[in-house]
Amino acid sequence: MQGDNAVEVSKINFETKFVVDDILTITVSSLDQEAVRPFNLPEPSYNSISGANTALPRQQTYLIHKDGTIDFPVLGKIKLEGLSNEESVSLLQGKLKKYIKDPTVNIRIQNFKVTVLGEVKTPGTFTIPSERITILEALGYAGDMLISGKRKNVLVVRELNNEKKFIRLDLTSEEIVNSEAYYLVQNDVVYVEPNQTKKNSSAFGPSTTVTISLLSTLISLIAILTR
Repeated sequence: MQGDNAVEVSKINFETKFVVDDILTITVSSLDQEAVRPFNLPEPSYNSISGANTALPRQQTYLIHKDGTIDFPVLGKIKLEGLSNEESVSLLQGKLKKYIKDPTVNIRIQNFKVTVLGEVKTPGTFTIPSERITILEALGYAGDMLISGKRKNVLVVRELNNEKKFIRLDLTSEEIVNSEAYYLVQNDVVYVEPNQTKKNSSAFGPSTTVTISLLSTLISLIAILTR
């Protein structure tokens, strides 16, 4: 441990990597608007009244399939699984240069979410717009930990290559910033365990209180009848 005024800085250079089932919006732009039009298809919509297909102004979304690819207009299948946003942009720009001069590509994840459960004020699943979130920020989304939460043993459940990985974090330690789970990834689940005090109190529920009350009454009756 360093001096009291020391600041622990994360040594992890974190980048979000695209994974299967990510839903992306991809926008291609250039000075030549006609050239980019085939690569910015509007999302189709079926009108149940007229029976006609219409086009909404919002951009088409792209699902990363089980094989790690998306189906992109003109270019066909492109594998983005395992790539960062920057790497994916570079890949697409390289392929688009065949059709567009100086293309610009913007990619956003539409379904980046994390789930926070357990001893927090408002547990739930939260969609993250920034594509980058720390475990402390995630707890903030959930209204912070309750006083009954175990701060030294927070669990992060992460799925990697179809396998579950369990990572424990001590939120009171400065070393948390160097943990692989300090930055959360898509679909991470954070679970805050109850501390021992909460576990003990939960053992005495309404049924326990009723039982104790009945026993107390029975003992009083026995005492009266045996005088």
